[in-house]
Amino acid sequence: MRPNAIGIDIGTTSICGVVIDTKTGELLRSITKDSEAFLEGSAPWEKIQSVDKIIGIATDILDSLISEETQVIGVTGQMHGIVYVDDKGNHLSPLYTWQDGRGNQAFGDTTYADYLGCSSGYGHVTDFYNRHNKLVPRNAVSFCTIQDYFVMRLCGLTKPLVHSTDAASFGLFDLKERRFTCDSSIEIVDGYRLVGNYKNIPVSAAIGDNQASVLSSLSGGKEALINIGTGSQVSVICDKAEAGEQIEIRPYFEGKYLAVGAALCGGRAYAVLKDFYKSLLSMVTNVDDRTVYALMAELLRQEGKPLNVDTRFEGTRADKTLRGSIRDISTENFTPSALTKGVLEGMIKELHDLYRTMNVEISGIVGSGNGIRKNQALAETAERVFGCPIKIPCHTEEAAVGAALYGMLSAGICKDLSEAGNLIQYSN
Repeated sequence: MRPNAIGIDIGTTSICGVVIDTKTGELLRSITKDSEAFLEGSAPWEKIQSVDKIIGIATDILDSLISEETQVIGVTGQMHGIVYVDDKGNHLSPLYTWQDGRGNQAFGDTTYADYLGCSSGYGHVTDFYNRHNKLVPRNAVSFCTIQDYFVMRLCGLTKPLVHSTDAASFGLFDLKERRFTCDSSIEIVDGYRLVGNYKNIPVSAAIGDNQASVLSSLSGGKEALINIGTGSQVSVICDKAEAGEQIEIRPYFEGKYLAVGAALCGGRAYAVLKDFYKSLLSMVTNVDDRTVYALMAELLRQEGKPLNVDTRFEGTRADKTLRGSIRDISTENFTPSALTKGVLEGMIKELHDLYRTMNVEISGIVGSGNGIRKNQALAETAERVFGCPIKIPCHTEEAAVGAALYGMLSAGICKDLSEAGNLIQYSN
C-alpha cells in the first residue's frame, strides 16, 4: 500500500470510506455501507437516527481501510443535525438529523424556525424546540454533529471541537467573527486542525460535507461546482461574505467563503417528467422507470430546440408559493422531445440564475452527482447555458475524498488549497 490518507463521510443513508494516495490523489480503495440507522419517531415529522449504529459502521469501515502507510484520517458528514453529549464525552440522545421537522411546529403565531430566522433541522432550531419542550437530556452540557462525535470517540475526547464549517450549519452564526450570535458552550475551531490520534494516526477535525465536496472537486478556485442528484445546487468559492437574496454564504478555508445556491426542486424535476410520461404510457402498456428513462434519453437525441420550461415546481427559498411553467408553445414545438430538453435546460438555468447573483467570475464548471454523471445531455446543457467547459471528477465519493484532502492539509502533507487541488483527477 502506498502512503495514503483516509476520508470518512457519514451521510444520511450511507457511510463511505476512501483511501487516496497522498502523492498522486489516486483513489486506492472505497467502501460504502447503508447505515439503516433511522429510528421510529414520536411524530411523523421527527427524523432521528441511532448514534451507536452509525458509529459502529463508521468504525468498522475505518478499521478495514487503515494500513501501515496511512498518514492521516479526515472526517466529514451530514450538516445541521445534532447529538447531545455529557461532560465525559458520552452521547445522551439520538442524532436529530437535518431532515427533522420540529422547527416547523407552531410557536406562538409563528414557528420555532421562523422565530430564530433559521430553517427546521438546523442545530440551534432543534435545540430551541427541545429546550422549550423539556426534551434536552438532563446531563447534557453541549451538542455537536454526528461527525464531531465520531472524532470524539476516535480520539478519546471529552468535549466536541466543532469546525466552523459545521458550526455555521447550526444557524445563529457570525461568518466574519466565526462565532455564534447566541450563548453557547460549543468550542469552535477553524482552519486546518488536527485534534488527536486513532491507533497512532493523526485525526483532523470533522468538516461539513458541502465544503468537503467542493474541496475535492474545484482545483483552481475559479470554477463553479454544479451538483445535481435528487436536489441540485451551485457552489462558488468567494472572497467576501456577500451574495444575493437566495444565496447562502458558508465558511470555507484560508479566509475564503462558499456561496451556495440551492434549487428546491432541482434534479427531481426530471423525475417529475418521468412520472408524467409513465402515467401516460401505463394507459396502454406496462412500463417501469428504466424503460421510461430510456425513452427520454432517445427523445433528447432527436433534433430540435427545447421548450421554454421553468422547473421551479416547488418554488424558491425566497418564495415557496412560486410554481413552474411552460412558455412559448406553438403547434410546431409542442413535442415530447422539446419538452424533455426544456426540462433539462430549465434545471440548469435555475442554477445559472442563482450563480449570477453571486457576482463571482468563473472560468469553468465542475459537475458532480448522478444527474450530471449519468446524463450526458444534461452535462452538455450545462456547458451551453454557463458558456464554459465542464469537468467531472474521476471519483464519485466527493465528500469522503474531500475529508481525506482536508486531513492532508491539516497534517501539512499539502501546504495549501492550490496544492491539494493539483491532486484532483478529472475524467474529461
